[in-house]
Formats: sequence, structure tokens, C-alpha cells
Amino acid sequence: MERDTHFILGVYDDEDVLLHAVETVRNTGVKIHEVFTPYPIHGLDEVLGYKRSRLPIAAFLFGLLGTTLAMTMQFYMMRFDWPMIIGGKDYAAFPDFIPVGFEMTVLLAAFGMVGVFMISSNLKPWAQPRIFDIRSTDDKHIMAIDIANNSSMEVEKITEILASSGATEINKKSFE
Repeated sequence: MERDTHFILGVYDDEDVLLHAVETVRNTGVKIHEVFTPYPIHGLDEVLGYKRSRLPIAAFLFGLLGTTLAMTMQFYMMRFDWPMIIGGKDYAAFPDFIPVGFEMTVLLAAFGMVGVFMISSNLKPWAQPRIFDIRSTDDKHIMAIDIANNSSMEVEKITEILASSGATEINKKSFE
């Protein structure tokens, strides 16, 4: 069976039941593909076992690049390319460079974060999103389990585990 094509979906009504269910399902050895919720749930990423994001590191590096580019650009323009004495100040007056450096830092950090987030989340403009259950954007919490990723366990056993963990519905979904 191919990966990422056949799923078992557990539908939950309450976020507390979902959090407890994720722990229960993971403790039985079932690998959870993803959990879809209509709003962020505090502690869900820890229960799912996700590692801390490295996006803040990328933000810092893009900000550092913005600061470096701004200071280099201003120093080059004011010192070598088009030197002007403004108000009797030196050609390369560092305090005058701070506002432009700050703005460039914020600009490059923001653009860089958008790009890194889109790449890491696989959000291509031409991609077709997979909608596991349309109610996950309204009022239901959906736990998706890839059948191929749990080939050592039978589908009936996974269904039984989801039912005992508090799922109000259990559905199968295929993407072809």
C-alpha cells in the first residue's frame, strides 16, 4: 500500500478528549500522520512529539543579513560612491545609519520568514491542498493515521484504539 494515500480519520468533539486520545494512541504504538484542529490547542505539539521549531534561528539570520546589508550599503554610498557632508557630520556617521539599518533588518527578517515558512510547510502556489474532513475548519478535531505507515497493525485494531480513545466518528479517506 502506498504512503500518504489511505488514511483512517478519528473525529473528536472536544480538545481535552483529543489531547488524551493522542497520548493514548501514541502509547499503543500507532504512528499519527497529523492532527487537524479548527484553532490552536495548547500542548498539542508536545503531545505529538514535535521538536522545537528552528524558525527563530532563521529569523535571526535573516535579520542579521538585513543589518549587514543596510550598514554596508550606507557606508559604501556615503563614504565612496557619493560622499556628502550633511550638517557638518562625518561621511560615515554611524548614528544616522541606525533607522535605515533597523528598517532593513525588519524587512529582510519578515520576507525571509515568509519564504522559509512556505518552503518548510511545502506551501507551493500550485499545490492542491488535501482536505481530510471539511469540518476540521469548523468545530471538529481530526486525527489522521496513515494506514501504510502502520502496516504492522491491522486496520480493525487501529479503529478499535480510536473508538476506545473517545472518537465520535471513525472514517476512511483515500487520496488517489
